[in-house]
Amino acid sequence: MSLKIDKKLIKKHVLDIGSFYFYENFIVAEIKENVSLDFESGKELFLLAYEYYKNIIPYVYISNRVNSYSIKPTAHYKLNNILPNFKGYAIVVYDAINYEVSELEKLFTNRPTSIFNNLDDAIRWSEEIVNLD
Repeated sequence: MSLKIDKKLIKKHVLDIGSFYFYENFIVAEIKENVSLDFESGKELFLLAYEYYKNIIPYVYISNRVNSYSIKPTAHYKLNNILPNFKGYAIVVYDAINYEVSELEKLFTNRPTSIFNNLDDAIRWSEEIVNLD
């Protein structure tokens, strides 16, 4: 998917699990169809997040759910010590089923988490979250 975001893209990375767009204070993730996402499969992404933001620059992860995939929600707990500057989690969904699944997923997050119907609202929210510090 080609993103139209009114922010300066630092770099796009295409990994085995999906495409990741790195911006100044947020990452937009588009996981590939039918991927099973867990802590192990996300390790390369975590290393990239550290490379860009170190443990200093606050950022939000935006999951742009344009494809259908599964996620192991308990993976969120392992990120606390690894990525302390990961400040929030935005989920963009495009149908009612994914909204319901995302509501359940929120129960496993320990950071501010919100669900949106479009990417623009998720980006605005992410900017508010990183400016809380």
